[in-house]
Formats: sequence, structure tokens, C-alpha cells
Amino acid sequence: MAKMIFGLLTTLMFTALNASALPLPKGKVPAALPPTFTDSYNFEGIVALDNCSGSLVRLESSKDTDYAMVLTNGHCYEGGFPDPGTFVSNVASDRTFSLYNSSAQTVARLTATKVLYSTMTKTDMTLYLLSSTYADILRNYNIHPFTLASTHPTVGMNIDVISGYWKRGYSCSIEAFVPTLKEDVFTSNDSLRYSRPGCEVIGGTSGSPAVLKGTKTIVGVNNTINEDGEECTMDNPCEVDANGNITYHEGYGYAQETYWIYSCLNASNQLDVTVPGCQLFH
Repeated sequence: MAKMIFGLLTTLMFTALNASALPLPKGKVPAALPPTFTDSYNFEGIVALDNCSGSLVRLESSKDTDYAMVLTNGHCYEGGFPDPGTFVSNVASDRTFSLYNSSAQTVARLTATKVLYSTMTKTDMTLYLLSSTYADILRNYNIHPFTLASTHPTVGMNIDVISGYWKRGYSCSIEAFVPTLKEDVFTSNDSLRYSRPGCEVIGGTSGSPAVLKGTKTIVGVNNTINEDGEECTMDNPCEVDANGNITYHEGYGYAQETYWIYSCLNASNQLDVTVPGCQLFH
């Protein structure tokens, strides 16, 4: 996960090709930058962070006049990893994001006003509120957001994982759902496991949306892959079944659930973890 989190900053690439962010990640670093693969993927609404990937998102119930949102990983939160068993909610933020058009060209810099929610418990998600509305973004940049699916995805769905940090995409399908995914001290539930080959994600792809192929519907958020075949260590997640049995495989990659957001909407269609029945960790 830590390697998944933070890509290479170009200002440091000439030194030791160390990944860089706060905190510094562990794990291997790509020996060379991967090629870009933009022709087969639609990057409209994809964003890049300084250390991760993300996407411009709306709810199925969002209005054009609502302030827009950006989705990325909890481990991409600028305040550092949220501790296990904790979450961040309604905290001021001025983080900025590069917004892409369909061909992965930057058309704008968007700015957050707050972190609506961030956690690395149960899922691995940060949701930012922006200073611009969906209508502002469409009028000024002709960019449509992705829509977060309100229902649980299913095995066999074909998905694209599209990285704004690397300007490249990956294609595979949902192979299985993992009851508990453990990585060092962090656990996620009902994780999406990728089929292979196809989604061999790397550092910097953290926070990329898992998009239902041929649509602008997001069914999960990419966050980690087992890099070295180790058991339950950072960068090497393991699967834990209902009986506590542990399995792990080098090259198995995962995304985390996002549809739980819909269980936490209040009467004003705003994210509120105090809503009865909210399924996000709180």
C-alpha cells in the first residue's frame, strides 16, 4: 500500500529514484517510468494529485449546482495515514488537483475546501469537497464527472483502472470479493480482487477509480497490490477468510468499496456518518 500510495516526484527522480511524500513509503520503486496508454482510455474527469491518482465524482442524486467532489485513497490524505480504527471528517483542506480531459491533457487546477471523509478502516477512501460546482466545471472546462455506483459490484464485471498520476490505464475484471484484507496494521472489508493479467498496478496509481468498462460509473477505488509475496506486511496484503485462514499471492491487486457512501447521506444529500445505518467506518 505505501508504495501504491506515492508515485515518484519528478524533482527527485534524478537522485535515487526514491518515492516521496509524507510519510515516506516502503517498497520497490519502478526502475523506469511506465509508458503511457491514453489511446484506449477516456480520461475525462480523471485527476492527478502530487502523490496519487483520483477522479472527479458525483452521486447519482447530485445536482449540477452542488459543489463537486474528488475521490482518492485514505492513504493519500495529506495529513498522513489515518490511524487504524479512526476516520477524518469535515476537516478544512486547500489541496489542489490537476483535472484532465479525455486525452489526459490538464485543463484546470481544482481546489478543495474540505475533506468530507477519510479512513483506512473497512475501506481506503478520501472524499474531498471542491470550491467549484459541477456546473462551473462543465461550463468552464467541458468536463463531466464520474458517477459513484450506489449498489454493490458483482464478480465478472469488466473494469478499467485509470491513473491520473501516470496517465495510463489498466483493464481486467472483478475476480472475487475478499471478506477481510489485511496489510500491516490496516484492514479492509469486502475488497475487490482483480483478475490477472491486466491490473498489475504500481506506485502512484493509488486512488485511481475502478470504472465499469464502457461507462463513467465507478464501482471501487484502487489501493494496493501484493508486491513481493510476503504475508500481511506493508505493500503485501493478505486475505483473511471468515475462519481466520490467511492466504496471500504475489501480484494479487485490490480495490475498495465506495457504494457505502450512499448509506451515510442525510436529508440534504450530504455525507453524514451520524445517519442511522451508515455503513462507512465511524
